[in-house]
Amino acid sequence: MRSRNIGIDLGTANTIVYVDGQGIVLREPSVVAKRVETGEVVAVGEEARAMIGRTPGSIKTIRPMKDGVIADYDTTAAMMKYFFEKAVGNSKTDVMVCVPSGVTEVEKRAVIEATQNAGAHDAYLIEEPFAAAIGAGLPVMDPTGSMVVDIGGGTTDVATISLGGIVSSRSIRMAGDKFDESIIDYIRQKYNLLIGERTAEQLKMEVGSASVEKAAELADISVRGRDLLKGLPKTVDLKAVDIAQAIHEDIEEIVVAIKETLESTSPEIAADVIDHGIVLTGGGALLKNLPEVISDSTKVPVFVAQDPLDCVAVGTGESLKNLDVMKRHR
Repeated sequence: MRSRNIGIDLGTANTIVYVDGQGIVLREPSVVAKRVETGEVVAVGEEARAMIGRTPGSIKTIRPMKDGVIADYDTTAAMMKYFFEKAVGNSKTDVMVCVPSGVTEVEKRAVIEATQNAGAHDAYLIEEPFAAAIGAGLPVMDPTGSMVVDIGGGTTDVATISLGGIVSSRSIRMAGDKFDESIIDYIRQKYNLLIGERTAEQLKMEVGSASVEKAAELADISVRGRDLLKGLPKTVDLKAVDIAQAIHEDIEEIVVAIKETLESTSPEIAADVIDHGIVLTGGGALLKNLPEVISDSTKVPVFVAQDPLDCVAVGTGESLKNLDVMKRHR
């Protein structure tokens, strides 16, 4: 019996695996822990993420995906192999992988080869915003314009879609990871306090706001880190406004990408988008007050998709139904 095909959202921050006929079966961080001397894989996924910032000198944690593309080929292949075996065992299977809309042919080839080396029978690609639109339930095959903004860990993909294809799109390397970096930098400069990636991510999720004005309504939060002047552990009380100010310029960059995509599309599709609104997907869609900020800037209604974290994976999985068409096309 032939094994079921797989759809995989190979993200910078998290990897989600969708098995045909079963739905989402696996959701793990895109992190690998390896021994420095031998290169042996010690842990993958959630177990490896727990090691970030806590490993001895003999072990290093690696995030093999950067800005939505492969930064460490061998580690990515090892990570995917682990996820495939966990999802469907050792059976050979066809795999549909999503990629950001702005990737080069070389980057696409690297994803296909890494997927095949990880144990796939064959690999196919789908663009992230198109997969996100399918997963969000948008009418992608209809002669109606839809607009989706997928804010992931490494990239934000913006696209207008009609009649089964992308009409206009932008892919910028500004997303969740950059928000975390901006929070770390801001707290270091303002409070002389050094915090780690996981702490920055926690702050973003708990009190992060796309609107500096509305952040004032959120509660303060305590954060622990290392005092850069004394070198000792220290606790600081932060205001939610601090986090909003830290990521303000990043949010502005995403808004500009959305405006540019709208400006480069046809008047008919722009009119459809005004009627039906912009749909947000990805982890970044959960940032407080983001729909209001984008709507105020574009004068277009903005909605967060149901289960925004899963939209790309579900859309990638749903596209497996058209795998026979893609094989013939190839």
